[in-house]
Amino acid sequence: MFGLGIVDLVVIAVYFLAMVGIGFWAMSRIKNQEDFFLGGRRMGKIIQIFANFGQATSSDTGPSVATTTYHNGAAGIWSALMMVFATPFFWFTSVWYRRMRVMTLGDFFTKRYHSKGIGGAYSALMAVGLCVLLSLGFISMLKTVQALTPKAESELTVNEKAEYARALELKSLESMDASSLSVAESTRLENLRQEAPRQVFSHMNKHILVWSIVIIVCLYSIAGGLEAALISDLIQGVFILLLSVMLIPFAADQINAIYGGTGLMGAFEALHEQKSMSFFQILGSPKAMDFTWYYIAAIGFMGLITATAQANTFVTPSSSKDEYSARFGMTFGIYLKRLVTVLWGVTAMFAVLLFADKMTDPDLLWGYASRELLGPLNMGLIGLMIAALMAALMSTADMMMITASGLITHNLYRPLFPNKSEKHYVAFGRCVGGLVVLGAAVLTLASDSVLGLLKLWWEFGTVFAASLWMGILWKKTTSKAVWAQMTLSTIFFFTLPLLSPLVPGLKTNAYLLKQTESRSIEQVYPRATQEDVDRQSAAIAAYEKLAPEDRSSAPPDVIKLNEPWSKSYLMPRKSVFWTDGIEVETLDEGTEVAQGKGRLNVLLVVIDKMGFDLSANPYALNETIRVLLRTFLPFVLLIIVSLMTRRSKEEEEAADQTAARILTPVLADGDEDAQLVAQHESDPSLVDDHKLFGPNSHWTFSKWNKVDAIGFGINVLALLAIIGFLYFVVGLGG
Repeated sequence: MFGLGIVDLVVIAVYFLAMVGIGFWAMSRIKNQEDFFLGGRRMGKIIQIFANFGQATSSDTGPSVATTTYHNGAAGIWSALMMVFATPFFWFTSVWYRRMRVMTLGDFFTKRYHSKGIGGAYSALMAVGLCVLLSLGFISMLKTVQALTPKAESELTVNEKAEYARALELKSLESMDASSLSVAESTRLENLRQEAPRQVFSHMNKHILVWSIVIIVCLYSIAGGLEAALISDLIQGVFILLLSVMLIPFAADQINAIYGGTGLMGAFEALHEQKSMSFFQILGSPKAMDFTWYYIAAIGFMGLITATAQANTFVTPSSSKDEYSARFGMTFGIYLKRLVTVLWGVTAMFAVLLFADKMTDPDLLWGYASRELLGPLNMGLIGLMIAALMAALMSTADMMMITASGLITHNLYRPLFPNKSEKHYVAFGRCVGGLVVLGAAVLTLASDSVLGLLKLWWEFGTVFAASLWMGILWKKTTSKAVWAQMTLSTIFFFTLPLLSPLVPGLKTNAYLLKQTESRSIEQVYPRATQEDVDRQSAAIAAYEKLAPEDRSSAPPDVIKLNEPWSKSYLMPRKSVFWTDGIEVETLDEGTEVAQGKGRLNVLLVVIDKMGFDLSANPYALNETIRVLLRTFLPFVLLIIVSLMTRRSKEEEEAADQTAARILTPVLADGDEDAQLVAQHESDPSLVDDHKLFGPNSHWTFSKWNKVDAIGFGINVLALLAIIGFLYFVVGLGG
């Protein structure tokens, strides 16, 4: 069935039954909303580590590392680690979540700004965002599982065979030196890149797969709430770790069988002998010129700011039994993900060496490698891989479902229908949770365009992030300023960029079609590998087949194995203002019309109109400017409007009480903790000694204690260790 053996199907079925069993076991422990949405706040360090690890790791993470490695070599692994620089600061933000002592992050906005409207607006928009994010995991898992169940060549339709031929043509053109391509070939290459023809076709019914996962996730998460989700995350974390390493020994054996050598080191040596040296450039690779140090720094900073405001980030630390479990679980759960990312990179590098020439869609690389390496063994390992992928998706899906359900139930439904029983709110939360997963499934099956919406998610938090950070750190932040900042951020960051393309003539406006300048970069390599020699020989052969009038000014140079050589890379021109670039559409009469694609970067248009010629900048610099504007402008707006508006007496009390909660450490005994918090809220001056800038300051930065300082130092060392491990692994065998 679906190209899977009986053993594979049994492995998948047993896994599903285990997850459902956990859900119904946890259901008996649910007595109220706190039990359902926060697991009764009784989760320790181990559960916290794997819950954060599972939440940060979806079914798209391993395959996406393979995709970026396929495109950019070792630099692709680095691109998946860009957020690592934000991780040490989670040592502090995770404590905030636990000290808030609220059910949802929407509750924080409601209490801090004395406004149910702000809490409701946050909850509604975040629930939609979580639904969209969940759909990405579905899409990625579909692609990988479909690659595990491919059609045989004899089963391809006529149209699929034609598309397959175009995929091979694209691969051939991309392997050639840019300087040797004729004008016609360059045009053909650009057209094929836009089409992205498939090379692998599957007979897996994606509807059956998606709805199967929906049913399983709904059964155990709706039944058992957050506790079932977190315990299943512990089990699923083990599956994800298996996924991370299970392909490496099989790939190494196959590499050694093809190229000679023994053991893991032999496979790494073959990798370095066969792949171009550019493949191992972590920084400075021509294929990854957009990942400059300043762009990575900007993305890392924005990630820290926005991730803190995401409701799914709040849930796991808030469910911990104490604040040390919250901070330990969050930081080291995320570091475990970073470590596993490097292992995924090793698998991806091996898979590129073995299978890259067999496909044009890099999203299928992980699944294709799994089938080729594990399938012949007939030991149920394909089933284990599918179970691991589903585990990765479900560990994210259950958290998204519970988080969105809590926001809608507690911050939208309860204010409209107060004074209901706890049993009533839990039942409503279960129904809403199911609808969230159903919505994500419908988005997945409707169109792959959801992937485009993912780009919005990374910056989605900018609407609320400033209000969260300033609400915690600056007592003078006003609710009027929050409304102004949220409204203007939504308009300029999302509404105008999304609606502008609907204005007639705007997508074809000549000014808005401005592109960065094309640059040719020459890289010198001290040693030519076999891959370099083969590619250059193919480029020379293709050049010699061209008619004289189609040839470029000079033929490609002949290179020799293990000798120095150089290669020119033509950096593509990229749109300055349109997020998805510029496409050329051919009209019925044969006329070609260029038009912008995607969203319009309104703020970059404003910057360019002010006299800064953004077309002269590298694309990475323009992206850095855009990211920094979206990160800092909300803070500037919030501060300016707060200074221009006055707080009501209720807002002042709410700000003082919020500061009192954030500056009061969590006690192990719940009753004692509640009494201490009530005492500090009634007299906020009792926590003034904890303020960094003195008792009279409106800024509520907390003084560091020994746990803060030592923990942060260990986190920085862990960060350096992850980066060092990446360089060590990439350099093995070189």
